[in-house]
Amino acid sequence: EFFHCTCDMYVTLYSSAFTVSPTSCVPLKTEYLAMHLGPAKSPVFLPVCITYLVIFMVGVLGNFLTCVVILHYRVMQTPTNYYLLSLAASDLLVLLLGMPLELYEMQQNYPFLLGEGGCYFKIFLFETVCFASILNVTALSVERYVAVVHPLKVKHLDTRAHVKRVIFMLWGLSMLCAVPNTSLHGIAVLPPRSSSCVNPTWMYKLIILISTLVFFVLPMFIISILYLLIGLRLHREKIITVVGANPSFGTDSLSKSHKQRLSKRNLQVTKMLCVLVVVFGICWALFHVDRLMWSYMDMSSVQHLKLFENVHIISGVFFYLSSAVNPVLYNFMSTRFREMFLSSLPNQTFGRDARRLQRSHPKK
Repeated sequence: EFFHCTCDMYVTLYSSAFTVSPTSCVPLKTEYLAMHLGPAKSPVFLPVCITYLVIFMVGVLGNFLTCVVILHYRVMQTPTNYYLLSLAASDLLVLLLGMPLELYEMQQNYPFLLGEGGCYFKIFLFETVCFASILNVTALSVERYVAVVHPLKVKHLDTRAHVKRVIFMLWGLSMLCAVPNTSLHGIAVLPPRSSSCVNPTWMYKLIILISTLVFFVLPMFIISILYLLIGLRLHREKIITVVGANPSFGTDSLSKSHKQRLSKRNLQVTKMLCVLVVVFGICWALFHVDRLMWSYMDMSSVQHLKLFENVHIISGVFFYLSSAVNPVLYNFMSTRFREMFLSSLPNQTFGRDARRLQRSHPKK
């Protein structure tokens, strides 16, 4: 729709989700654009770009190797690792598609040259991977809880077919839940030949608030409870193992050794995933704080805008860092992942060393 305003500027909107009336038109001067859309180019583009490129290289290589390791080695195709594979795919989407769009927007906030389709794609991508990531981490935590606290149910619930169905459903749900916020956005064309990907304020506030509660606060609360229960169970198992190690109890040595290895395996995997969840929670907490600040802060306050600029930069770095840090955690905290990563490298010396380590050390 086209509206010719009575002031010295005009607005053209290509979104059917909202409209602008001539009476609400205001002079779209440079100061007005800077106040409501920010500067045309980020003043910290260069340092942020360098930081993003480092994160990009580490994240793409690490997540690519994670996918290769899990898909190539059958021993790595466990229910837990399938969720890690799905999380790695989500991280690759963020790094390969989301980060270039983010850098483009920092270099040229407006005009938005990718058109209406590019605007919808950007919002849909970020919303989908946000929801898919937290749902995968939640499903992973549930799988760990069942494996440790209710091990007898693992055979029925943790089959490969079951896990694949769950992951498929999580991605489908993520795409479905990404539609409302995506549909609210549209292209505002601002003269001379300037445009921006925008959204109606009041509905956006509501959706951001709901998504923060449903797709971050509630899942993190559930995950915290699950890992608390897992920790209590592992603590009890450790006490039982110590008591069982006393020869006076006359326990069977073979059964006792198997239980000790199983308990050690559960403890090691749980520690790795617990650290993963903590890092995930910290990184994504800043992301949601950033979204809430943008939705509810006073746009007319210079102090609020300056504070938001700093929070936005820090939250952006942590957002992409969360997509790169997981493979690093796997290497530091999992002997098996570390060996398989080395085996996947083209250097044959590393591969031989990894295979030798794999034969000489128990799996973790």
